[in-house]
Amino acid sequence: MAQIEFLGTGTSTGVPQPLCTCEVCRSNDPRDKRLRCSAILKYDNTRILIDCSPDFRYQAMRAGIEHIDALLLTHAHTDHMGGLDDLRPYCTYDPLPIYAEERVLNDVRTRLPYCFMQNPYPGIPRFDTHAIAPYETFTVKGVEILPLRVMHYNLPIVGFRIGNMAYITDCLTMPEETYEQLQGLDTLIINALRHTDHISHQTLASALSVIERLAPKQAYLIHMSHDMGFHAEVSKQLPENVKFAYDGLVLDI
Repeated sequence: MAQIEFLGTGTSTGVPQPLCTCEVCRSNDPRDKRLRCSAILKYDNTRILIDCSPDFRYQAMRAGIEHIDALLLTHAHTDHMGGLDDLRPYCTYDPLPIYAEERVLNDVRTRLPYCFMQNPYPGIPRFDTHAIAPYETFTVKGVEILPLRVMHYNLPIVGFRIGNMAYITDCLTMPEETYEQLQGLDTLIINALRHTDHISHQTLASALSVIERLAPKQAYLIHMSHDMGFHAEVSKQLPENVKFAYDGLVLDI
């Protein structure tokens, strides 16, 4: 059975947001406490990490992640790759494969140059980088993965379709070819930042519009800010097949 576990479902500041005293940030509902976005896919004994947030160390310990076979990066923003150095326990014996677009891999090499030195210091993370391109399928331990172009305002990033599940984060718009590749989904995971417009993220309304167009069997919303409101209250406004994801939620896919 394949599963996905949400390690974090919050936006770049997380929820609660530092220095904020709003009711959502002070909520006692654990579903309102959101670390930065990341997820792990489980296929038999294969573990594939999607993004590696600055909260990864805590996320990995909470989820009991014993090994990682590959990391997929959607883009190079810090809230999605700020935890790369914390991957060192997972690449002690063999380099950890990272799959991302070439410009994202270049950013990884720039931010962590000590990981790519000719004579690296003992104990540093070791990575094996693999360049990917939108709409070109690649395979990780028998799992087929299709990268999809997504626009994060003017920044081209990627989402991923894996079987009948798709994971889309930091999306503002998508080209028609991506919509075509997202037909027939069982599970769509997609971002919804807040209720009001944002320059580079979908609102709740625009995410629901995408979900209505694609008509997946089920959809889960991620990358929420405190401005989304209380999980328990806003959930009541969602269509029957749409739910807010929350940290620690595990889905069969």
